[in-house]
Amino acid sequence: MTHPVLGIDHTFLLVNDLDKSADLYRRLGFTISPRGLHSAEKGTANHTIVFQRDYLELLGVVSETPGNLPQRQLLAQQGEGLQAVANRTRSADDAKPALKALGIETGEVSAFSRPLPLPNGGSGVAAFRTLVFNPLQVPLGYFFLCEQQTPDMVWRPELQEHANGANGLAAIIAVVDAPLTTAQTYGGFYAKGAVAAQDGGYRVSTGDISAALEFYSPEVFAARFPGEDLSAFAEDRYAALSLYTEDLERTKATLATSSLPFLATDRNTVVVSPKYTSGVVLEFLRG
Repeated sequence: MTHPVLGIDHTFLLVNDLDKSADLYRRLGFTISPRGLHSAEKGTANHTIVFQRDYLELLGVVSETPGNLPQRQLLAQQGEGLQAVANRTRSADDAKPALKALGIETGEVSAFSRPLPLPNGGSGVAAFRTLVFNPLQVPLGYFFLCEQQTPDMVWRPELQEHANGANGLAAIIAVVDAPLTTAQTYGGFYAKGAVAAQDGGYRVSTGDISAALEFYSPEVFAARFPGEDLSAFAEDRYAALSLYTEDLERTKATLATSSLPFLATDRNTVVVSPKYTSGVVLEFLRG
């Protein structure tokens, strides 16, 4: 069997107030999808920020249910922030036995769909099949496979243009006590996973045209993002998100117009504080 994990499909932020977070990301220059409401049992809703090949999701609890108790507990314990990596696969059903053969344990395949409000006032249905990895084998957050059954409903052309020029996920960045060990674990989760040293930490390549995973110690992470209040990232967790932008000057101009503070770094990137991004260090770089 071939390895079924082909790269990163999307990532999500778990947020305290979905409306507030959506407003923040609009001010940051992103085009936000209309609110998508999940089932009554889930009691959650989302907005997506769609790029050319991947996307960022804002996920919030809109009514308390037994089904969203884990999310509510996580918000109470850690606060809002980046919590998940969803990975590409051709078939969630085929992936389960293939991963088992590789020694990677998973739960059961789950199928779900949700109504999808469209910007023009119409509606559609987005359908997915997912497969969650065994949390005991995963160092950080939620890690799962996502089979996109209706990709045309997610990657809507009208959602892919962003005033700030953002056009893709570059890297999902974590703070961990053991960067090399953690990176090696994640490298084994991908068909083309490869670990390399980078800037005092470790970078995991995850596939063709796919965002990387990066792992840094608290000290190295703090040195990379000086001046930021990083006290919320004292424990192992995803902490920063790097995004590609087609025009860094355009990104700066959009942020300046919104009156949201940002820092232009000596690495030729632009960084926005977690205070203005619902709990994640947001970095823009040209690409």
